[in-house]
Amino acid sequence: MNPFVASDVLVTAKRLGGTKVDWISGFISDLGTLQFWSSLLTIVFIDLLLAGDNAIVIGLAARNLPKETQKKAILWGTAGAVGIRILATVLVVWLLEIPFLLALGGVVLVWIAYKLLVQEDQHDNIKPAATLMASIRTIIIADAAMGLDNVIAVAGAAHGSFELVVLGLLISIPIVVWGSTLFIKIIDRYKWIIYAGSGVLAYTAAKMITHEKRFADFFGDNPALAWTFQAAIVALVIVAGIWTNAVKARQVQNKSRETL
Repeated sequence: MNPFVASDVLVTAKRLGGTKVDWISGFISDLGTLQFWSSLLTIVFIDLLLAGDNAIVIGLAARNLPKETQKKAILWGTAGAVGIRILATVLVVWLLEIPFLLALGGVVLVWIAYKLLVQEDQHDNIKPAATLMASIRTIIIADAAMGLDNVIAVAGAAHGSFELVVLGLLISIPIVVWGSTLFIKIIDRYKWIIYAGSGVLAYTAAKMITHEKRFADFFGDNPALAWTFQAAIVALVIVAGIWTNAVKARQVQNKSRETL
């Protein structure tokens, strides 16, 4: 782990362990510094770099919901994801000590990319509430899996300031929510974007696996192998999604013929 990131996060932990007066006085004094505002801009920029992936996750997860429940899924899913992101930032030093955590998150995200690509059967008897909760759960799990690299970067940019992490996320939330709403409108018109979005998620997942520090000697010394692995994961997810959708479409056609 980067020693600067580790020291910054330890400073954050010490501040969080202090009194409320220490926290307020420290925050007020930080407001008058150039480092505070430059760090805040850096954190917002980092969050927005990931916002594109988040918007894809949120948009894909909520695309099959009724219009009246899409906004609820987006708001609650984003709120849950932000809560986990804040908690993960505070615990980042401990989290990074868990072997293969980054790779495990990548594996989870590969499955999510595939599930978001596969067309779910439409059942009129499914209540919107059940679908809403499933969408919220998907959004939170996907963001948690994708957010580890983001957490590390934000922890370093915050220079030990937990307040900066929270402020950066609060500034980014409206943009993420707006982006996901726009993404839903776009994929309603252009269905091929669903495959492109799933490919982006699969690529992000593959990068998480290749960036796992336990695999550093394997992938780090062989960049061509890392690129090949990432491309293979993307191709596998896309092909598996196309094949699954084709099988489901064939099953639907067979059932419709049997009823005739």
